[in-house]
Amino acid sequence: MVRARVLETNVYKALSRSGLPDIDYALNPYIGCWHSCTYCYARIYVRNSVVSRNWGSVILVKKNIVEVLSREVKRLKLGAVGVGTITDAYQPLEAIYGLTRRSIDVLLKEGFQVSIQTKNPLILRDLDLLEKHRDHVDIGLTITTFNPRVAEFIEPRAPPPKARASALRKASERGFKTWIFYGPVIPSLNDDDSTIDEIIELAKDTGSKIFIDRLHVKSFMYMPNHPLNELISLTRKYEWRSFLTKVMNKCLKAGVKCVEAFTKTYSQRALEEFI
Repeated sequence: MVRARVLETNVYKALSRSGLPDIDYALNPYIGCWHSCTYCYARIYVRNSVVSRNWGSVILVKKNIVEVLSREVKRLKLGAVGVGTITDAYQPLEAIYGLTRRSIDVLLKEGFQVSIQTKNPLILRDLDLLEKHRDHVDIGLTITTFNPRVAEFIEPRAPPPKARASALRKASERGFKTWIFYGPVIPSLNDDDSTIDEIIELAKDTGSKIFIDRLHVKSFMYMPNHPLNELISLTRKYEWRSFLTKVMNKCLKAGVKCVEAFTKTYSQRALEEFI
């Protein structure tokens, strides 16, 4: 059985400023992610070298983040907080530490907006807390594919896509504003019509918006032993605008709102500041 090495640390800052116009602050109770997604480039922006070089097997826990956050919210201007912008705030360790739940409780009681993106149905545990402040919360589930083999290849330890879809449905049924993050789109893996149609159908059933994002190729993906190495050449030649147009037309026909994530409105510098 594969186990993660857990490192605990104290921090002096809980919220960081976001470079994106619709998110004012970022909150990340954990650095490093058990889900070990092959495409995750957050690792190259992590300052802790032990975590970044051992992505997925070493996770840093900010054990005093709730106490620090409780002080910060008293002096910061109200705004929207992106939860889990670097690593999934609902990865398995959250079931033990509960830092995400306690942090969100602090934020909502002070009147902050909370935007959560996760791959983990563990978020359902906190619906009792979140629905007390439903108008200040939106919930997004990352769903890149419904093919179990593809999911296991690109997101080896993340919960199955069907479990994420179920969590999205339950959140929607409880009256939350929901959205789907369809990304990254990787040529020949999850850009097929079947995947597109299933995601759009889920969005329609749940009243969710879809954010679509392409694969952002980073240096570590060129390593000979990296799972995506052989697909990089396909990505370079990929007709992204053609693919995006096809998805948008399908969304329009289904009555689902779809937008491209991280468009020209968001510069690469802003994206890097955000994560």
